Amino acid sequence: MWGVFLFATVKFMLSAFPGPAMGLTFLETFLASFAGGSFSAAVFYFLSDWLMERAQHKRAEARKKALESGIPYVEKKKFTKFNRLIIQIKWKTGKIGTCFWAPLFLSVPVGSIVVAKFYGKLKETYPLIVFGMAINAVILTTLAYVVFE
Repeated sequence: MWGVFLFATVKFMLSAFPGPAMGLTFLETFLASFAGGSFSAAVFYFLSDWLMERAQHKRAEARKKALESGIPYVEKKKFTKFNRLIIQIKWKTGKIGTCFWAPLFLSVPVGSIVVAKFYGKLKETYPLIVFGMAINAVILTTLAYVVFE
């Protein structure tokens, strides 16, 4: 059960599939998957401001060190294919779709940070993430037990 929980903290989309092989019941698999994804979403959603500030600070330090040592500093591309994908998800699915699908398809940590970056000021976004986790956990657990049993 803990294996499913820990797996769900990182890659929620695949977390229910080991449940049948581990001998867990449908309910145990659902609860472990849902709890792991929700726990990880809470951690990364509520720490996202700090994590983004820390990343910005580290980039500024790297730039400063490079300039002080005379090494030319090359800025990383800001608009990558991954960033384009995230913007397309936001445009096509809106707030509710982003809250439901970003943690599922991108991974829970990255998806939660993306949702917090776009919609973190809105108080309904975290409950939408948890609700999306519950719906997706039911769907994925059902698929795992239909496919593997």
